[in-house]
Parts: sequence; structure tokens; C-alpha cells
Amino acid sequence: MVVTGVDPVAMDSTLMTLAWDLPRTVSVRHRIDPHSQVLTRTVSDVSGVLEQVHVQLEHACVGCALREDILPTLERLARDPRWGTIVAGLPTGTEATTLAHALGTDSRLARHLQLSSVVAAVATGDVVRDLLSDDLLRERDAHSNPGDDRGVGEVACAQIELADHVVLESDPGPEARDLVRALARPGVPLLMGVDQVDAVALTTGRHHGTLARTWCSPELETELPALPPGRAWRLDLCSPRPFHPDRLLDQIERLGGGPHRSRGSFWVPTRPGDQLEWSGAGGQLSIGCYRPWGRRMPVTRLLVTGIGTPPDDLGAAFEDVLLTPAEAILDHRRWDVREDGLEPWLGDIRDVA
Repeated sequence: MVVTGVDPVAMDSTLMTLAWDLPRTVSVRHRIDPHSQVLTRTVSDVSGVLEQVHVQLEHACVGCALREDILPTLERLARDPRWGTIVAGLPTGTEATTLAHALGTDSRLARHLQLSSVVAAVATGDVVRDLLSDDLLRERDAHSNPGDDRGVGEVACAQIELADHVVLESDPGPEARDLVRALARPGVPLLMGVDQVDAVALTTGRHHGTLARTWCSPELETELPALPPGRAWRLDLCSPRPFHPDRLLDQIERLGGGPHRSRGSFWVPTRPGDQLEWSGAGGQLSIGCYRPWGRRMPVTRLLVTGIGTPPDDLGAAFEDVLLTPAEAILDHRRWDVREDGLEPWLGDIRDVA
């Protein structure tokens, strides 16, 4: 079982509850100091701390931490006959996607390790702000390295979207509850308080890898059920046309700013073969290359989620950034350019064409 979060106190409370409620359970918590680039591993059980080790990372990033210590430690503990269950707390601000993929695809690890659940631990101090404000992880000292410029909301939303269970410290109120339910995969339990956690149920299940990947994928190919009545809203913006690269740069704040979560994929005519990923929350936005379109028909589709009243101009902003129907049928050679202004995020055109 893996616990993620952007608040270390909420994570530790969930870890402690799970470790105490299950027999023959060992808990392993990893923390990254972004300043010293040191990874600290703490292994404990009901008797207390069993080991605490500091590892100097080559780079203070999640990839290095997984490769150099997290996965080897999980495998070592799984081979120890003393333990029947491992509860692992990833470094604060870490998504479980890479770990889940490794445990699901590495046959050697699969002989000893089975991922029962990905848990998102959510602090209830101000859930809406954590998910939809423009706060940065570094402002809370929750970043993983000196160059980590990720937003709290983008990371926290992605953790909830991947989770098999969402645990809140306490009931955050109807507005925050509605928002979390709108972000989480349909059917995922939302537990109000660590005292509501059924540790046995969490460990006897199995991580729904295919469902989680489908729900979280930028391709947005899963069915979107209607939201129940409440304060949360969702907009599904979709078009076969690409974004105009110049208008995207000019109006990206209009489309990507504001207190809401947006994710999906898009394309631009200057890079017609590349599916590009869009992920943001609270005005902090990341775009990048996802994968080639291959034989699939390109599509631009963004899923936007928030609370209260949807902004009036989001749909109009989406339409304004797209190529117009007239532009879309013009000679494609006009887009055969060496630069389109998106190089800082997508790389050179010649390298990705």
C-alpha cells in the first residue's frame, strides 16, 4: 500500500493508522530534503523505529529516489518473512504513477510485491486552496529539489485522480467534499477522517491500474459520468482542430488561469504528429510532449473542474485559441516553420517532428 500527499502531517497520520491497525505490518517513510539533496528513509513497526538511513542523491528528484532507494527498500522488506504488509509513504509532493507502473510491469518485483492500494492523504485545513490556488510546493518547503517549480494544486489533484482511496483528516465541508469527489475516479471511496479507514479492506484489495491510468490519461478516453448535484462543476471542451500556436501563447492565461483544475491534451499545426499534454490547477500550468499521435486522429480536449459557478468565458477562450475552420483548411505548408514559440516547453520542432 502506498500513501501520497502534499501535507506531511496528513500523510504521517494515515501511515500511523494503517501501521497500527494491521498485524505484521512494517512502515517505510521516505523524505527528500530539497536543499541538501538527502533522502531519509525511516522504517518502523509497532515496536518503534527499526532503521533510519540518510542517502545522498545524485539529484534530489523522485526518479533518483525511486531507483536508488525506494524500490530496493520495498523489495528488501517484502523478502523479509517478518512482514505480511508494507505501508509506504512516498516523499511529500510525489505522485505514485511511476511506482505503480514499476510494480505492475517488473516481473521480478511482482514476485514479491503486490500494490493493494494507492492512498491520497488530504489535509483539511483548506482543501479548496490546496487544490485550486496558485501556491507552489517550494513555498511550503514541500518541493523535491531546488528547481522544482510545481504547483501544490497540480500535484494534489493528480494524487487524488490516481488514488484508489482518498483519506481526509476530517470532514472539510460540502464544498470541498464535492470538489474532491469530482476529481477522484468514479467509485473511489472518500473517507472523512483516519478513524474511518478500514486497513484490512485497503490491503486485501488491489490497485486498479488500468482504471487509474485510463482516468488520469491526458487522452481522456474514459466515460465521464454526470456529477451529482452540488457545488462542483465540470466542463468538457473538445474539438478536432488544433490550437493556434501564436494565440495559445497570447491567451494561455485566459484559458489556463483561474481557480480550477484543467487537464487533457492538444495539438498544434506546427507539430502535427505530437500529442501534447496539458495539466494545471489554480493558474499553475504545465504543457509538454506526451506521445506521437500515430494513426489516431488528433483531437484537442480539455477537462476543466471547479466549484461554484463556471467562468463565463472558458468556452469562448477555448474556441478563440483554436484554429478557425477557415484557418484549418488552408495550405498546411504555411505551418512548415522552424520555430513556433513553444520551444521552451516542447523543444525544437526539428527534434520532435
